[in-house]
This record gives sequence, structure tokens and C-alpha cells, in this order.
Amino acid sequence: MSALLLENKNAVIYGGGGAIGGAVARVFAREGARVFIAGRSPAKLDAVAKDIAADGGLVETAQLDVFDQQAVEEHAAAVAATAGSIDVALNAVSVMHDQGTPLADLTLEEFMRPIDGFLRALFITSKAVAPHMGHERPGVILTLSEPGSKLAVAGILGHSVSAAGKEAFSRVLAAELAPADIRVIGIRPHAVADAPEAGSYTRDLFQPAAAAGGQSVQGFLEDGLAQGTLLKRLPRLSEIAETAAFLASDRVGVMTGTIANLSGGALVD
Repeated sequence: MSALLLENKNAVIYGGGGAIGGAVARVFAREGARVFIAGRSPAKLDAVAKDIAADGGLVETAQLDVFDQQAVEEHAAAVAATAGSIDVALNAVSVMHDQGTPLADLTLEEFMRPIDGFLRALFITSKAVAPHMGHERPGVILTLSEPGSKLAVAGILGHSVSAAGKEAFSRVLAAELAPADIRVIGIRPHAVADAPEAGSYTRDLFQPAAAAGGQSVQGFLEDGLAQGTLLKRLPRLSEIAETAAFLASDRVGVMTGTIANLSGGALVD
């Protein structure tokens, strides 16, 4: 039997009740990690925790507003005190934003919402976990972005700048934290094929574009976005979660400061 990828690791997942966060939490627990999931919705967190516990995994939940910096830092300190360290962290918090509005009709607030929201959450969570990682126990911070970081497509100004900012943040943070033996790796999935069915905010995000084309959200994903990829398909939650577990493991202990492209070939780096 092969060894578990994350055996004896302590992992914190912000947005752990969401579609991606929950999927990653389940796989991390299956691979031997003690998982601490945090988010604003106790019901969603409890649903993920129930699944993990049913499979014999170790999980704890915490209701937490990721934009409350003091609360996030206190939570991270409490996790480290309880578990002894934080070995892996993932910020999977979502921020509803605009896609499809051109500059002429875009307000400053709409433009700034994803930039401020996603990057604020990434800064707060990274700053909270970093002091409890690395040195004797190598640490890993995983981040999430989107193909908008590279694409030149009309109507996604705020989204694109936000995605590019998250990837730049990850690269620079990797350089800063490397001396403490903390790796930082970005994961760049495209729209996720089964995320709307799992309760993701992307159902509401893509609904206007789907309706404008006379499609369902699922049709918009499968017949629209998927066809712009090399593989002609979008990533699934399980694929993102399995990749996250591998990247967080010691098997790729020399990888840092880079982006794992899970877009199905929407972009070829």
C-alpha cells in the first residue's frame, strides 16, 4: 500500500465549506491530513465535516469571516497551538464579481470588488498562517487563480486584474518565505465543470452570459467555455483537489513560486 500524501500534516482551508474548498478538504483528509476548515456558513462546513468524519478523517470547523484580520490571526494561532503547527494552507474564499461589462459601463466599485476582495483575503490568510509554518516542518501555501490572469478578453477587467494579482502575489511571496522552508504554489483552474452543481457561486456568476446565449449554465460551460480549451473539457472538482494534495505533499518539495495550470489547455504556459 502506498503511503498517504499528507500523513501527519495539519491543513487549514479557508472557504472550506465551498465547492473547491470542500473538495480539497475531503481529499486532504483522505490523504492523512488533520483538516481545519473555516468559513462563514456553519451548515456548509458541517456538511463537509460530516463527510470527512464518516470516512474516518480528522476535521475541525470554525465559523470565520476571512476579512476580519484579527479573527483570522487568532484562529491560526489556536490551530497551531492545538495541532503543533500549520503545514498546509489554502485560501478558497470566493468573491462575487462582474464578468461581461465593458469599461464604458463598468463602475469603479465593480472594477475594484474582485481586486480588493480576493487579494485582501489572500493577504490576511497568508499573513496569519506564515508565522506557524516552515523551519522544522516544511510548509506549503496554495493559492487559486483563473485563466483571466493571462487572457485578453473584453469585459473582464476587474476579474483579469484580480487573477493576475493573485499569481503575482504567489510568486513574490514564494521568494519571501523560501528561507523559512515554506513553498507557495498557485493553482489555476478554468471554470469548474461540476462546481455549480456543488453549490458554487459560479452558477450565479455565469447565469447572465448563459441566459444571453439561450443556454443553461451547464450548457454555457460544456458547449461554450470548454470548447476554448485544448482538451475540450473543463477541470472537475476532484481533479483540482487531487492536484492540490499532490502539490502540498513532500513529493514535490522543490516546487515553489510557480503556477499549476489546470485550465484544460485554455492557456499553454
